[in-house]
Amino acid sequence: MKSRVTPAQTVGPFFHGALCRPLEAGAGAAAAARIEIRGRVVDGAGAPVSDALLELWQSDGRESAFARAATDANGEYRSSVPKLGPVPGADGRPQAPHICVSVFARGLLHRLVTRIYFPDEPGANGADPLLASIADPARRARLVARAQPGAGGLRFDVVLQGEGETPFLDV
Repeated sequence: MKSRVTPAQTVGPFFHGALCRPLEAGAGAAAAARIEIRGRVVDGAGAPVSDALLELWQSDGRESAFARAATDANGEYRSSVPKLGPVPGADGRPQAPHICVSVFARGLLHRLVTRIYFPDEPGANGADPLLASIADPARRARLVARAQPGAGGLRFDVVLQGEGETPFLDV
């Protein structure tokens, strides 16, 4: 019998009903101070993606934390996450503290993977192997969350394609 490869199916749009609860805060790293991250997921035309799900995961080698955040009708999401420390990369070099992000939404054949780096870690970010591998400073900056003066917390927007596209990792 010969095996036949079939194309991937799109993911979703079942996230909101099956996987998300309002303000799902996440699990793990209970002792770490939490930071609110807010953002917006938009498509290539700048329209909000109202049915996206973001999974946020991080580890510092001792603790791990996980959270899910769903977008609303305006494509906005928010999550409260801890800020864990650096973790060694595969080659042993330290990586800057960061949050791994998987993006799922209707119409995507596979999840998209990116990272959120913290804006208060310029030295660590400057030495991070992944950030250093991105030659274009504007693209590299898209992986660093922005501080929200007055509102507190951080902002990290996800642009799925086109101008200002978020850098996604090939995993």
